[in-house]
Amino acid sequence: MSNPSGMSDFARQQAEFQRGILTDDDTVLSEILDSPREKRDTLFGVYRYAYGSRLVDAMRNDHGLLHLYLGDEMFDEMGHAYVKAHPSEHPNLRWFSQGLPDFLKSAEPYSNHPVLSDLAALEKNLNDAFDAAEGPVVDLSAMAGFSPEAWPDLEFVPHPSASRLDLATNASAVWLALKNEETPPDAAVLEEPARLLIWRQDTTPMFRELSTEEAMMWDEAANGVPFGVLCEMLATYDDPDGAAARGAGYLHGWITSGLLTGVSIGA
Repeated sequence: MSNPSGMSDFARQQAEFQRGILTDDDTVLSEILDSPREKRDTLFGVYRYAYGSRLVDAMRNDHGLLHLYLGDEMFDEMGHAYVKAHPSEHPNLRWFSQGLPDFLKSAEPYSNHPVLSDLAALEKNLNDAFDAAEGPVVDLSAMAGFSPEAWPDLEFVPHPSASRLDLATNASAVWLALKNEETPPDAAVLEEPARLLIWRQDTTPMFRELSTEEAMMWDEAANGVPFGVLCEMLATYDDPDGAAARGAGYLHGWITSGLLTGVSIGA
């Protein structure tokens, strides 16, 4: 039999059951009977907790070092708070925790500890680098094909796995200590943000800290600014006479690290 909305009773019950798990809507409780031992809200709570726990397990897989940093109890508490604030909207659990850094940055009490959002952001970007698409890698021999006159017009395409991340705290030092099974340093807010470049080299996600100058050059190069203009911008940071040499040095490092997937003469 169908109800007036055109939805079968079974479909309606399924929808109410799902809504009850995802949004804490208790409408479905009217469809559930108490058992001899437990009330219906307790019985349904088992499903709610199991659903949330499955999502927290997925978060633990994506953020293993954040889990290690917080410990089981605090991570689970944080994870269930995130599940409640961000119901899953994607069939692939890999993407469920994408909003975790922003959640930790804005939701109390976690926002009072900025190292948490930074640590989550670093793990997220490393995970994204691992999952990023493949792409051809520019090598040094490719650069030999361009005449010296063409270099000012060269434009560069970052590898699909490459991303930039600025951290307000010493989260990268915390990450490295946890990764090496060492005691992490006390969390600290930095006077200047740590400017990280994150990418996948072969099959291994990597990151390193950039100087302010190199970070600027990377950001502008990623936006299509040609090499000649990049060198002019470098001249405003330090010795103008050495700007071209510094730019070439940064470029050499990017190429040998597999950070570029294309180089061409701009229009």
